[in-house]
Amino acid sequence: MAELVTLSRSQRDRVTYTDPNSNWDAGTYDRFRRLRLRPALDLLAQVPALPDGDVIDLGCGSGAVAADLHGRFASDDRCLIGVDRSLEMLEKARALNLYDRIDEADIAYWAPHAPVALIFSNAALHWLPDHETLFPRLASMLSDGGVMAVQMPRQFDAPSHVLIRTIAEELFALRPSSIGTPPVSEPAVLFDICAPLGQVTIWETEYCQQLPADPDGAHPVRTFTRSTAARPVHSALDPDQTARFFTAYDAALEDAYPRRADGSVLFPFRRQFLILKKD
Repeated sequence: MAELVTLSRSQRDRVTYTDPNSNWDAGTYDRFRRLRLRPALDLLAQVPALPDGDVIDLGCGSGAVAADLHGRFASDDRCLIGVDRSLEMLEKARALNLYDRIDEADIAYWAPHAPVALIFSNAALHWLPDHETLFPRLASMLSDGGVMAVQMPRQFDAPSHVLIRTIAEELFALRPSSIGTPPVSEPAVLFDICAPLGQVTIWETEYCQQLPADPDGAHPVRTFTRSTAARPVHSALDPDQTARFFTAYDAALEDAYPRRADGSVLFPFRRQFLILKKD
């Protein structure tokens, strides 16, 4: 049986899905830029014509979708505005010179100065709790005929994410409840939240992603989740604890996601999409 390590109160308090740290590891996150971009482009393809008003890239990160949002919606009459709180990510986004403005802000509390035409959020809102309040609040920021377009991972019950919670519990007495509850509900739940707010289209897609072999020998799924799903856990641990956590995680992933002959793995990943057009 694994030896249990007791964490301090401060370490336990840091293990949440509403991540308290503002500086993301942009390099690790962007390693899978192409795979992370495809759902954003699938979402963008479903955005209908917009009324007058600005376009908000909410949780813009390093600006992965900036070029496509700019190409689709740029005009003299509207601004493309990126919003994020990670300084490291925003430095990369600003360097693109595609946003008319960049706002350093916590997306949980951000609000525009005037109604906007589009709130586009790719893989960000699942970090925030209380979607029953969040989505109506965001919809209220839209102009008449404005659109909210959202993509969120719904991978909580997949082995990649279950193993993070179970290993954290086994090694460090972090109970699953302290690592977060499912951040994204079933489509019917989100539909019921948003249907009173306008015209709603909601769907899910499971992407069968091929993750390449990691040059340092880590399991490819660990490399993918390190900067996202696993981050609330390892950011709460000291370096020795982090190494121990990832050693156990790698071993468990070998059974859940066997490596192919070239060292890559096939990694099914489910994502939920929402288009809301305000009446």
